[in-house]
Amino acid sequence: MENDSPAFAASQESLGVLLGLVRTEIVRAMEAELAAAGVELRFTQFLILKRLARLGPMSASELARAVELDGGAMTRQLDHLEGRGYLRRCPHEQDRRALRIELTDQGNALWQQLTDCNERVLGAAQRSLGEAERRRLHDYLTRVLHALRDKD
Repeated sequence: MENDSPAFAASQESLGVLLGLVRTEIVRAMEAELAAAGVELRFTQFLILKRLARLGPMSASELARAVELDGGAMTRQLDHLEGRGYLRRCPHEQDRRALRIELTDQGNALWQQLTDCNERVLGAAQRSLGEAERRRLHDYLTRVLHALRDKD
């Protein structure tokens, strides 16, 4: 199939729609899990905690890129999460002008609770796949991610 054929264009559009629908359903399922656990967080706030738990302290701009937010939206989210005691802004070790965002003990404890919610959603998303299919899906998504990140 040629890349400029109508069939290829239709399959690409279909893939884009499908990826958007999958993301929407993951967000919906995760927010339902959070609500069922009695945790008052939106999906974006969950992602912020997840990135900090998995990647460690980082600058607000690094964190904004990691969760796909603009600077203003990130500031509002950080203010909210800091106000609830889940994270703190700390001076950067090497650059006095910069701040690092890190989880507090309360934020780490919450993340431990949320790990089960995360695993349930990801498990449910893959429940119709066998083990080999899960490995292939992981491989395909990893390759797509590397291709998108490769600027050469």
